Amino acid sequence: MHRFILELYKFIWNKLMNQKFKTIILWALPIILVIALSYQFLSTSNIDSLKSNGTTIAPKNSAVARVSYGRFLDYINSGRVTSVDIFDGGRNAVIETIDSDLDNKVQRLRVDLPGLTPELITNLKNEGISFDVHPVKTTPPALGIFGNLLFPAILIGGLILLARRSNGMPGGPGQAMQFGKSKARFAMDADTGVVFDDVAGVNEAKEDLEEVVTFLKKPEKFTSVGARIPKGVLLVGPPGTGKTLLAKAIAGEAGVPFFSLAGSEFVEMFVGVGASRVRDLFKKAKENSPCLIFIDEIDAVGRQRGAGIGGGNDEREQTLNQLLTEMDGFEGNSGIIIIAATNRPDVLDSALMRPGRFDRQVTVDAPDIKGRLSILEVHSKNKTLQEDLTLESIARRTPGFTGADLANLLNEAAILTARRRKESIGILEIDDSVDRIVAGMEGSPLTDGRSKRLIAYHEVGHAIIGTLVKAHDPVQKVTVIPRGQAKGLTWFTPDDDQSLISRANLKARIMGALGGRAAEDVVFGKGEITTGAGGDFQQVASMARQMVTRFGMSELGPIALEGGNQEVFVGRDLMTRSEVSDSISKQIDESVRVMVKDCYKQTYSIISKNREAMDKIVDLLIEKETLDGEEFVKILSEFTQIPEKERTPQILN
Repeated sequence: MHRFILELYKFIWNKLMNQKFKTIILWALPIILVIALSYQFLSTSNIDSLKSNGTTIAPKNSAVARVSYGRFLDYINSGRVTSVDIFDGGRNAVIETIDSDLDNKVQRLRVDLPGLTPELITNLKNEGISFDVHPVKTTPPALGIFGNLLFPAILIGGLILLARRSNGMPGGPGQAMQFGKSKARFAMDADTGVVFDDVAGVNEAKEDLEEVVTFLKKPEKFTSVGARIPKGVLLVGPPGTGKTLLAKAIAGEAGVPFFSLAGSEFVEMFVGVGASRVRDLFKKAKENSPCLIFIDEIDAVGRQRGAGIGGGNDEREQTLNQLLTEMDGFEGNSGIIIIAATNRPDVLDSALMRPGRFDRQVTVDAPDIKGRLSILEVHSKNKTLQEDLTLESIARRTPGFTGADLANLLNEAAILTARRRKESIGILEIDDSVDRIVAGMEGSPLTDGRSKRLIAYHEVGHAIIGTLVKAHDPVQKVTVIPRGQAKGLTWFTPDDDQSLISRANLKARIMGALGGRAAEDVVFGKGEITTGAGGDFQQVASMARQMVTRFGMSELGPIALEGGNQEVFVGRDLMTRSEVSDSISKQIDESVRVMVKDCYKQTYSIISKNREAMDKIVDLLIEKETLDGEEFVKILSEFTQIPEKERTPQILN
């Protein structure tokens, strides 16, 4: 009953304390205060206005000067006083006197009396002076008490209201004792608007998480065969693959209390706040079990301990220690399932990853062509597509795109359609949206003829190598229209399955990247080569070095000479460590140089043999500014034989 009354009070208070009501209260407080002070001031004054023959005269208790009590008695004895008005219980009076020196002009004077004495009254009667005693105006006791308490009540109420208004503001007066409280968003019945039907392209992850929901709804189905509910599920995958969306779907399907927060919300600038918030979070979760806790970007608090500068024992580690204790400590947490998401599983602490804490690791990877098709079906429900544009064609054009990329693709295509005043999305809008997402916004076409021709030869060089080298990805489009930082671009259509790449594929990609510089060298000579190939050389160096040091694709043999992660990470290493001797490092550099030099030699030879075709394609490219892959291959096939590409079939059935 007590809890019901408390919840009812909270409901009524939340309804009343909306923004409009708060604004009215803040304006009403100073107005009420001014009225109260004015009333108290007027109630203590005794100002009466008299009217005689329609003319207003001065109040009776007003006077122009003050005289002593002794002189007042002298005036009485000399017969100069005509009338006396006594106020405040005999403490003061206003008299009217006649001054013979001023032509018998009547004057009003104020006198401080020692009190209403009988001798004074007798004296006034004996002299025949008219007098009047005005009683003291008193207020009712209740009204007096109310007036005295009104100002403190208004002041205290205003302070309370301001404190409640600033509860959600950092550093407000209502936050003084709230540092150690959890900032998790709580929902007794989470209405996220997302269910499993809204999540597409990650069927394996959905199956694992559907089991978690079934555990919560029908635990007897699993406990009857001796299965126990998992303690935690870790969602791992690159950004944009739908990890947070899956958590929202779990919240929408489970029908149990749901806590959600980010990993960064645990740690503050004050020592001990993170651990306190973890304790408070699990305390609330135990009170509402069975329930779900979702921690987004858990790598912010779950990184490896005991490494880096200072050794450890910092605030973040204390928070992690408390989290480990709460997840699988001595007391245990029955009925609490923790779901966490991260795109950096390599930096998480090993204690966090063991069974009993995060029992399952669910990989949410970039979707394949089937997954992309299902994602496109979800995001295209409110989009109008042209009849000749199919979702299958879009799925084939977007290998490597994540769910977020595909949603952004359709949104950009819809914006372009509205901008071009079309009624439905076509293949042209899809292509332009893909180009914008991958390379950036389209710039103004070049007007300088020499620069435009040089860029055209550079891009056609890439395209010729990509077409004539059998292991290279086929050409999709060649353009000299600037996009982003690039003055011209050549697109290739990669295979959907990029998990395994052969040595021939890697060498073909190196040759394709060198095709632009080789074309400049063949056409303009070594003295006219430009800086346009700088980005290409960075890709070449990275691919060639990985072939030598990681993949064992050089004369040094099948051995990994460098670790998989050479980046410095403060939570793990303070500096890069060489894993090979100086002599081996020299051999690595020499192998990389020889490999790149050999690839450039082959590239230069192919470009030289197809100079005539390149000149014709460049002239057409300068005229049209953009050539698609089919048109490019058709022109090139007039001069040389095009090898047939070996592609992994993309199956949609």
